[in-house]
Amino acid sequence: MRVFIAGFGTETNAFVPFPTGRRAFAAYGVFRGDATRHPPAPFSGPLHVWRREAEARSWTVVEGLLTFAAPSGVTVRGVYEGFRDELLADIRQALPLDIVLLNLHGAMVADGYDDCEGDILARVRAIVGSATVVGAELDLHCHLSEAMIRNATAIVIYKEYPHIDPMERAAELFTICADAAEGRVRPVMARYDCRMMGSYRTPVEPMKSFVARMKALEGKDGILSVSLAHGFAFADVEDVGTRTLVVSDGDAGKAEALAARLGQELFAQRHSYVTQFLTPDEALDRAAAHSEGTVVLADRADNPGSGAPGDSTFLLRRILERGAGPTLFGVMWDPMAFQIAEEAGEGPTLDMRLGGKSGKVSGDPVDLRVTVRGIARNVQQPYGPVMSPLGDIAWLSSELVDIVVNTYRTQTFHPDAFRALGIDPARYRLIVVKSAQHFYNGFAPLAKETLYVTTPGAAEPAYARLPYTKRKTPFWPKVEDPFR
Repeated sequence: MRVFIAGFGTETNAFVPFPTGRRAFAAYGVFRGDATRHPPAPFSGPLHVWRREAEARSWTVVEGLLTFAAPSGVTVRGVYEGFRDELLADIRQALPLDIVLLNLHGAMVADGYDDCEGDILARVRAIVGSATVVGAELDLHCHLSEAMIRNATAIVIYKEYPHIDPMERAAELFTICADAAEGRVRPVMARYDCRMMGSYRTPVEPMKSFVARMKALEGKDGILSVSLAHGFAFADVEDVGTRTLVVSDGDAGKAEALAARLGQELFAQRHSYVTQFLTPDEALDRAAAHSEGTVVLADRADNPGSGAPGDSTFLLRRILERGAGPTLFGVMWDPMAFQIAEEAGEGPTLDMRLGGKSGKVSGDPVDLRVTVRGIARNVQQPYGPVMSPLGDIAWLSSELVDIVVNTYRTQTFHPDAFRALGIDPARYRLIVVKSAQHFYNGFAPLAKETLYVTTPGAAEPAYARLPYTKRKTPFWPKVEDPFR
């Protein structure tokens, strides 16, 4: 067997004003056939799994392009087409192929392309023909399109949020595709539109049990895989929203019935399944009710993992106005502030203007008198089983709030993001993280309570107010019952 492995993608917030260009992909890294020669990273992990599994069977592996960009705005057309065409050229050069395995995202939008993954899979299918098995792994924040379903043999989506399972899902996809290539199974797929927009926390109930039930259905009665595409709400595309996906062995009717049953169950319990968000004052009131321990606040609307800049000041300003502290705040993307701190060195106290540098979605800058308490360079933080870059970071301490700024726009995944500076997060009454959910597994052991906060940021979870023009069917919460 000849197996081709590659990956390309990003998550696109169509409502932010800055594009995703070549520099954004270069920041992660552009690997041309050699990603698996380097330690596993957030998006290269699946390729390591596929290479290991194929070589264990003494199959030939051909590795192509791998590049991802941090979530941001619409991808520049020439950048998308350039990397896409490079990937397709890699496939043409590798022919003949028995299996093609692609690590994609599922929510990439480029200028002129609302469904980048559907476009890629259609072009791959045209090159390799109908007999070749084509498998795709997607992030659960994907737009599950008909073009993806039509052109892939099998699609497997992450089940967990935080994303702790990309390598497990990669192994699942490999097994399905290997069995299909050897004629042991005949995968067919069905999706169901739940007509919902929401954020779903899989480590806690009731989503925890829903995910467990999906897993329990797999490997029985001809069901090969069950996935839930949570969707990525911050994109104006036709397929935005939550969908179920079922892969069965040769029985389309069975796949359709199970996808519909699970989707209808999710919709029926929609009010309990989605995350509840608080205003800054509501969150600070609840935090103040705790006489001891640390409360973690997730600044969801400024989550760089949803394409937000990571430098908004709405929540920071309210904390300062209320005198809530001691508070640890970050990591805030502010390369200018880092440069000033670096020039000053550790120890000096100075007036500094922080955050609010990316437009109205970031709010106004905050002026604070701070002491530079620490500087660290080339910092990495845990992201599930791999490490992820933070760039250079600085610890800026004020009377009530300690702020950590960095140079690489990314969300806060783990307390080690702060510990790299010698900070003990457990000594603070409040910790504010720029993240929607990926922080959860790392910070949960520290937290007396975890609260999810909404502000007027670039990823504000006000789904009913987002300016969609391309979705053709109604959805909840904009409509209470969109199936009527």
